[in-house]
Amino acid sequence: MDRTAVCERTTRETKISVSLNLDGTGRTQIHTGIGFFDHMLDGMARHGLFDLTVRAEGDLYVDGHHTAEDTGIVLGQAILKSIGNKAGIKRYGQMILPMDETLALCAVDLSGRPYFNYEAPFTADRLGEMDTELIREFFYAVSYNAGMNLHLKILDAGNNHHMAEALFKSFGKALDMASMREPRIQEAWTTKGSL
Repeated sequence: MDRTAVCERTTRETKISVSLNLDGTGRTQIHTGIGFFDHMLDGMARHGLFDLTVRAEGDLYVDGHHTAEDTGIVLGQAILKSIGNKAGIKRYGQMILPMDETLALCAVDLSGRPYFNYEAPFTADRLGEMDTELIREFFYAVSYNAGMNLHLKILDAGNNHHMAEALFKSFGKALDMASMREPRIQEAWTTKGSL
């Protein structure tokens, strides 16, 4: 079963293209115009073992908000498309990931019911050229467009770069677990009969 997707979105503010292979090896080609964001997406894909290509052109002369949010929208759509009807996947995934002094928790349910819970006490306004508040906006857009229940929390805070990196990497690993095939079942893993 092919678990790949290509999704695109063009507005007056951004032009985004995402190619995703859930069964990849962590190969990436990412260009959003925001260096720190590229670094985070690369870590997410490499640790989730997804092949991910992201091309984003946004109104960065305004700020990075539209680029980060719209990239989240398109990545969420690509996740939803690539997992298909969810038959035979584990559905749930979780990771508690250390990054030096910081500790992040990510829990994912590919339930089709979007919900987002986020706690990350950043003390820096920016990391490189990326506003730290855009990390929340990105993951919110991913969760709602993928139909995903997503919880992200910093359990132990510290260096702001480490906190952001732990969030992105824990998400990649939790999504890998949730989207992984479960050979003992053939249908969607639910008592309802479908997700």
